[in-house]
Amino acid sequence: MNEERARELLAAELERVNELLAHTSADAAAERTGANEPGDMNDSAEPLIAEQESAAIAASLHERLAAIERAQQRLRAHTYGFSVRSGQPIPDERLEADPAAELTVEEILSS
Repeated sequence: MNEERARELLAAELERVNELLAHTSADAAAERTGANEPGDMNDSAEPLIAEQESAAIAASLHERLAAIERAQQRLRAHTYGFSVRSGQPIPDERLEADPAAELTVEEILSS
């Protein structure tokens, strides 16, 4: 995959993940606000569960941001598109689907 296309894919993925993270943070804040308002609440644990779900989603998105940053570092180091484990090339089709891919599909399946 050429560097220009890799940069485009990584930039688009970075934007997508940042938007999801912003929405997750806004949703979590709304859930906390709603939980503090008087009204009919069927389950007092519901806001806590929703907050924990939001925190788990946010943690996953932060991990994805770290993976994107590592991919950008590999691009700068001219090692993008190669497995971080074996050094084998990662097919362009896989990088199109997941621009931050670090392993080949075979390596993932054998783990």
